[in-house]
Amino acid sequence: MAYYRRVGDVPHKRHTQHRTPDGGLYSEELMGEEGFSSDSSLLYHQEVPSAIVDASPWELPDQSLTENRPLLPRHLKLHELTGEDWKAADAVTGRRLVLGNADVRISYVAAGQPSPLYRNALGDECVYVESGGATVETVFGVLSARQGDYVLLPRSTTHRWIPTGSEPLRLYAIEANSHIAPPKRYLSRYGQLLEHSPYCERDLHGPGGPFLVEGTDVEVLVKHRGSRGVTGTRYVYPTHPFDVVGWDGCLYPYTFNVEDFEPITGRVHQPPPVHQVFEGNNFVICNFVPRKVDYHPLAVPVPYYHSNVDSDEVMFYCGGDYEARKGSGIGQGSISLHPGGHSHGPQPGAVERALGAEFFDELAVMVDTFKPLELGEGGLAAEDPAYAWSWSGRGPGR
Repeated sequence: MAYYRRVGDVPHKRHTQHRTPDGGLYSEELMGEEGFSSDSSLLYHQEVPSAIVDASPWELPDQSLTENRPLLPRHLKLHELTGEDWKAADAVTGRRLVLGNADVRISYVAAGQPSPLYRNALGDECVYVESGGATVETVFGVLSARQGDYVLLPRSTTHRWIPTGSEPLRLYAIEANSHIAPPKRYLSRYGQLLEHSPYCERDLHGPGGPFLVEGTDVEVLVKHRGSRGVTGTRYVYPTHPFDVVGWDGCLYPYTFNVEDFEPITGRVHQPPPVHQVFEGNNFVICNFVPRKVDYHPLAVPVPYYHSNVDSDEVMFYCGGDYEARKGSGIGQGSISLHPGGHSHGPQPGAVERALGAEFFDELAVMVDTFKPLELGEGGLAAEDPAYAWSWSGRGPGR
């Protein structure tokens, strides 16, 4: 995180005695990145956070990946992955893997039930709330998540999702094998968001206070590294992990709503980096929001055709009407995957239709990866096989 916060009861000096009302000692836990060399927070537990009484394997949902071969642009209809069974699904065990590589995995879920307690020990998670709302209970405190929120969860943050309301909680989960943070060019050398950043610290919302829960023999599902890739373990703790009376530092979960992103525009079409919101190792996250478009008298507002020389481009369409993709079959809840090595751009007729436009009402979350993406079982199940031929209007052999 870019700035320090202090929540609840913490001692005057770090690494000093912090006593309970009855004279005992709270357990101080450092949660930090990069081996004591980067952002961290100190949490003060009522009990010992390392204590476990049982452990067993947790069988994750299908994590297999299939190579994008032959190399094709893909259209994935994520809403087809969910039916009425969303009412029985939760936001953790119900995730279906859509795309992934060694750096990042993208999953999708529609949930109606509270999730188990969960901790991702592989990397940070950036979860976009497509629709619905949730209370996210964490070891740091409680977050309220609504439509349009990014929920940023640092690696190894124990938490659970509790849907609110009667509609499905639809989540687009970006799971890193690294940390996720604002782009470095938005930050001062001390970590403050700069004036040219499209958002600032006022737009970031962390937990408001400690969240204490009692309980014994509490299960927590942990996703972690294994000899064959991603695997899981089910721990049982003698007391509830949500026993933190206070914490302080620069590492904690928070939300940022896409409505608070201030778009950067120009006289002619601006390149995708102006839409960037976060970054991780070997990938970036951008969002395309409703905005005034290019105002040169001869401007072409939709993107020019471009070849992804170094990256795969994944666009999740989650609001408005995306001008460049009209006529392709893409709609709300769609993903387009445009792989490195394949030139892509507007659908036929989109350039002419956009001439003279002053405003685009569109909302999309984009992930660009610098290693090839493969298809998860959810991606294979949701594919529209006609998309690759939508620029030419001809399929194989025609």
